Order: sequence, then C-alpha cells, then structure tokens
Amino acid sequence: MNDIEIQYIKHKNNPTMVNKKILVIGSSNTDMTIKSDGLPLPGQTILGGRFVMGPGGKGANQAVAAKRLGGDVEFICKVGHDIFGKNATDGYKKEGIDISHILYSTDPSGVALILVDKTGENVISVAPGANGDLSVEDIESIADAIKESDYLILQLEIPIDAVIRAAQIAHEAGVYVILNPAPACELPSKIFQYISLITPNQTETELMTGVKLNNEQSFVTAVESFNRMGVKDVIITLGSKGSLVCSEGKHEFVPAIKVNAVDATAAGDTFCGAVCVALSQGKDLKEAAAFATKAASLTVQKMGAQDSIPSITDINMFSN
Repeated sequence: MNDIEIQYIKHKNNPTMVNKKILVIGSSNTDMTIKSDGLPLPGQTILGGRFVMGPGGKGANQAVAAKRLGGDVEFICKVGHDIFGKNATDGYKKEGIDISHILYSTDPSGVALILVDKTGENVISVAPGANGDLSVEDIESIADAIKESDYLILQLEIPIDAVIRAAQIAHEAGVYVILNPAPACELPSKIFQYISLITPNQTETELMTGVKLNNEQSFVTAVESFNRMGVKDVIITLGSKGSLVCSEGKHEFVPAIKVNAVDATAAGDTFCGAVCVALSQGKDLKEAAAFATKAASLTVQKMGAQDSIPSITDINMFSN
C-alpha cells in the first residue's frame, strides 16, 4: 500500500490521520425576528420593537459550529437564487466553510418568521423553500463529496429520503455518520443501520424508541433499543442536566456546566458540531461530549443562533 492510498483510509483504520474532513448536509434558513411586548391575537396587528435578521437552519448552525471549533468543514445545502441565498453563501465563505458543492433551487431560500414577547415566549412559522427541494437526485449528484469525507453530519430539516440516501452512501464508503434527529419525527427503521452516532434529546429518544425515560434503567433500555436498530454510539442530551454517553456497552454521564443561560437557540447544533470536531481530532466519545458541553454552555449565554456559537479561542479561554 502506497502513501496516497493510506491517506484515504477512514478514521477507524487510521486514527492518527489529521485534518479529517467533516461534511454537513442540511438546512439553510434566514431567521427574521420581531421582539415586542406581546404576541398578536388572530386578526390583530401590533407595533413591534426590535427587528433582527440573521442566518440560521440546523445544518448551517452545525457547519458553522464545527468550523469555528477547528474542523475542516464542507457544507452542502440548497438555496434559492435570491438575496437570502446570497447572504447565506457569503456568510459561509466568510467563515471559511467549503461550499463548492452547494445546490440551487428555483424555489426561494428557506426563511423563519419569529415573533418573541417580553417574557421570551415565541411563535415561529418556517417556510422551508429550497430546503424542501433537496432531493435524492441531488444527493446522488454529490455522492463523491460524501464518499471523500471522514464524518457526515445530518439532521431532519431536509426531506427524509435525501437524508437516508446520504447516510447510506456514507455508510457504504466507511464514513462515520452522525444523525441529529431534529426536528423530532418518526423515522423509517432502515435509516438506523447507516448511523454511527445518534444525538437525540429526551423527547426525540422517547419518540424513536417508545421508551418513557423516567429512571436509570429506562435510559439503558432506550440505548439498547438504538443498538438493536443498528446504531453503535448514542449520546442522549438532557439540557441543563447534561448528557448520557453510550458506546461499546458503557454508559457514562457527562454533567452540564452551570451558567446564566439567556437563549438556548443553536445550543444543540453547537453540541453536535463540537462532538464531531472532537472525534475528528482523536478524542473518544466521552471526551467529545465533554468538549461539546463546554461549547454549548457558551452558546446559551448569548442571544441568537450563529451569533452565539463560540470559537475554539472562546473554548480555550473558558477552560482556563
């Protein structure tokens, strides 16, 4: 075997390989938020206060998190030929994210309209737009990019058939596949055989396994359910309580870090991106979860989605 061939052996067979490639496939949205004293009733118009517009979407958030935390990241999403799509792609370029395989749709880019009152209560309406147009055929067109990655991160804000096909291509090529199963929904059973690591929260875990999580044994039962489905590694996130890390028959708890949380937006996405970066740098699953916990604890201390995602410098300062 020559040196060139060695470079393409996947991480399981070559754990010392550096600069492993992280590919994120998922959604790209523009979040448009109006903050006001109250929320309008049906048929009512109210004068709002501050208007904020910024980048969002679970896929985009995870790609930005992975890049800021030191990963070698490519992001593939589908956007429209409009100002929202242009602003999004310009932002990814500014972050240093590879978007050489980005896809375009005749549909408009995805947007989320968010109304927030003075207590933090909100109502949200999302127009998926181009995100909903990401097809199995699109996935086939980027198959080489998937096969050339070392890690693939997926979520559920794009059509499930596209998610399944991407996971299948990656799995068959020896790529480590991470599924963040959000927004919560029932999934076809066949997808789990392609997943290396799943990162559900408590609600998502209960929905997918049918197990009510109310004691220690119930968590073990839920993890064993994922294992039977074909998923080897599991991290169940528990918000302010921490996370349960499960791999190779071991179940270990990683506690949360107590901080003054002001906004949980993008905390889960930051956690997912951070776990992947840590794994790509040779950390084990528990170490990766601990690193991700630090990253997420910084995210919740700031308002907004991508504006709140920390850099590796922020993590190092926080650790010291």
